[in-house]
Amino acid sequence: MRIALTAVLLAASTVLTAFTVLNLGVYSDDDRPAMAWATYTLWALFALSVWALRGVRGRAVTALVLIGCAVLGASAMAGPPNTSTDSARYAWDGIVQNAGISPYEYVPADPALAELRTDWLFPAPTVAADGSESCDGERISKTREVGTDDVLCTAINRPQVPTIYPPLAEMLFAGVRFFVGPSAEYWPLQAVGLLFVLGTAALLLRALRRRNLPGWQAALWAWCPLVLAEGVTNSHVDLVGAVLILVATLSVTIGRRALGGVALGGAIAVKLIPVIAAPALLRREGWKVIAAAIATFAVLYIPYILSTGIGVLGYLPGYLSEEGYEDGSRFGLISLFAPGSAALPVAAILLVVTAVAVIVATDPERPWVAQLVMIGVTLLIVSPRYPWYALLLVPFIAMSGRWEWFVIGLSILNRQIFPSLAVQRWGIAVSIVVLVAVSWWRHGPDAPQQVWRGIRRRLPGRGRDAATGSSVAAGTPDVADRPDVA
Repeated sequence: MRIALTAVLLAASTVLTAFTVLNLGVYSDDDRPAMAWATYTLWALFALSVWALRGVRGRAVTALVLIGCAVLGASAMAGPPNTSTDSARYAWDGIVQNAGISPYEYVPADPALAELRTDWLFPAPTVAADGSESCDGERISKTREVGTDDVLCTAINRPQVPTIYPPLAEMLFAGVRFFVGPSAEYWPLQAVGLLFVLGTAALLLRALRRRNLPGWQAALWAWCPLVLAEGVTNSHVDLVGAVLILVATLSVTIGRRALGGVALGGAIAVKLIPVIAAPALLRREGWKVIAAAIATFAVLYIPYILSTGIGVLGYLPGYLSEEGYEDGSRFGLISLFAPGSAALPVAAILLVVTAVAVIVATDPERPWVAQLVMIGVTLLIVSPRYPWYALLLVPFIAMSGRWEWFVIGLSILNRQIFPSLAVQRWGIAVSIVVLVAVSWWRHGPDAPQQVWRGIRRRLPGRGRDAATGSSVAAGTPDVADRPDVA
């Protein structure tokens, strides 16, 4: 009965996912209410599916997780991106690189790249009877060609600025386009996203089994609407960063710290924000992780630095300013209490305090909750507008089973559907309340004291021996040795 119920719920999610991809999006304000209801319904079906799976035993769990992931992922490929145009830039960067040109050298609107423009990325403008030109299509915007000032229609966002993506992301874009060519539209990156999602589901199943953790937890990744929408439909490269962070974390837990550092450096070279996963990997012999990460990051950047020099920074400085991080306006909740530029140092202090606490308190053999805390608190502090940043959180929700952390991704999703500072602030506040309340429910009122005792035992000269990880104080069990305590 549980297997049948799970299958029915997954089938309903599959149909609704395909319908949403084909018919709804956030490009039009008229679609937003329907998009909201579809999103909330998908999350409700997701929750019910996972609940039903918890009653399934044996190999059926593995089969349901993987088959469900494949079917849901295929439905997420039913149409083009419906919440973002970032994958158009990914495709363009790949096309440019395969022509032997650095993606950081020219902006898309530069006439030097005119011969590389394809119809699906640069459709011809529509000419009216009065001679005026317009650009039609929900993913198409109007811009001007650099130098000539001619009307240019494009699916690429910010066509007047250079790319922002780091080198490993650019290598991925070039690799995909090398095999499919410039004429293939959005599906190649969607297919690559599905392969990453499926491969990560299999990796999670194996990691959970090796640690005697419930296999159903892998469904928290494999069936997650956020993963399917942002990793497959909209093909955000953040998915690759999330996968590499998981690989880094799993590697460190089995003592392969150099490999973990390589994976971490690769994740940062996909998109810089995965650097926030580093503190939870540094508890034991962190220098190995740091050294390998820095070396990997540097080696990946060398070819692009040699060809473009300082241009490899791309649009990063402009993006940070555009998003309001330089003047502090982006920090949604903090800006209520520290308005203007005062928000930036407050945010920096909170991030440093969180990182230090994570480094001190992390159990090197079970860093899942530490990663949740570091990544989740960072997202609450920096308040991104885009839900794909929360992809970094999902692998560790799956490893720990702490479903309550999904509230952060849901709050950012809500902010995307209803773009408003008030919506964002309420989302952050509700997320904090939910996380505190559920943590209190999980561990009881003495949880803060338990965690503090665990931190004290990990301070230098106390608690665990740095080499062996064994408890120094005889007869004093470490709180982090209890899997039910955060």
